[in-house]
Amino acid sequence: MADLLASAKTKIIKLTPRQKILGVVVAKNDNSLILDIGAKSEGIVAEKAFTEARDLISKLKVGDEVMATVLFPETRDGSILLTLRDALHKASWGEVENAYKDKTDVAVLAKAVSSAGVTVETNGLSGFIPSSQLGKELQKNKEGLVGKYFKAKVIEVDRSKNKLVLSEREVSDAADIKLSKKALKSISEGDKFEGTVTTVANFGCFVAIDVIDSKLEGLVHVSELSWGKVGHPSDVVAVGDKVKVSVVGTNNGKLALSMKSASKDPWEKASKKYKKEDKVEGTVTKNSDFGSFVEIEPGIEGLIHMTKIPPGNNLKVGESVNCYIEEIDTKTKKISLGLVLTSIPVGYK
Repeated sequence: MADLLASAKTKIIKLTPRQKILGVVVAKNDNSLILDIGAKSEGIVAEKAFTEARDLISKLKVGDEVMATVLFPETRDGSILLTLRDALHKASWGEVENAYKDKTDVAVLAKAVSSAGVTVETNGLSGFIPSSQLGKELQKNKEGLVGKYFKAKVIEVDRSKNKLVLSEREVSDAADIKLSKKALKSISEGDKFEGTVTTVANFGCFVAIDVIDSKLEGLVHVSELSWGKVGHPSDVVAVGDKVKVSVVGTNNGKLALSMKSASKDPWEKASKKYKKEDKVEGTVTKNSDFGSFVEIEPGIEGLIHMTKIPPGNNLKVGESVNCYIEEIDTKTKKISLGLVLTSIPVGYK
């Protein structure tokens, strides 16, 4: 046996958790990335590890090399689970370094405020905006920034020291604030505009609209991008896209927009479109303790109760299923679904 192993062309490697290993992309789909890591089986990046690295994965092609980290050397089914967190971290530093060189804006999320300034997060990296680098408007209410998204410019970056310093003032004070305020006051909640996507981030996108000879930028949060389920904003929009938006808020000098509200709620036509006993095809979006949720069109979701799912029939997220409508209530926006069965499973009542 020792001679057979020694003569084998492939080298069997032993993997341990947190071990870094170079992999080659052999395949990728909507929810997983497969890497050849030279082990007895291929490595898989899936679920949470896939979601957090979605932007990086979207840029990878079959044959590309990427550094991965072992999460689980071997699952029950023999799979090797990997994460690209280290590669993502490296790519994030590359993005902020490019933003510094090109003097482009980056989207940030305020995490904490102190007398010295604001701690922010951008592309998964922690950065700092000194109080002196906050614009006049944000200086008035620093404490209210926590949990808010805005734009800033990178003014100092040092990967070796894990140092990232940004300036919000270079963004906000560069514009004509007085004219922007006047334009902001002229619009009301519900007003509709056509705008241009300027930035796409994991929490949504920024859209620029023209108001009274002034260009205003507002945030379309990921929850306001579409009536349907959105995995990542980049699945819906790209920089430069022309989109229709509706104003949903103008608080604290910040413009909140919605692409979803600018289009009709699909439930408005649901009562005419769907009836009890209608057969529909949908996609499983979520599994819970009491059943599976199925999207039958963007924005319209129904529930197959656990008692309606035959034993041994495990519905998977992303799976297409044929259903029929048991009950529909357009007022509460609820649909009860049943599975269309081609045969009666053993033990199913």
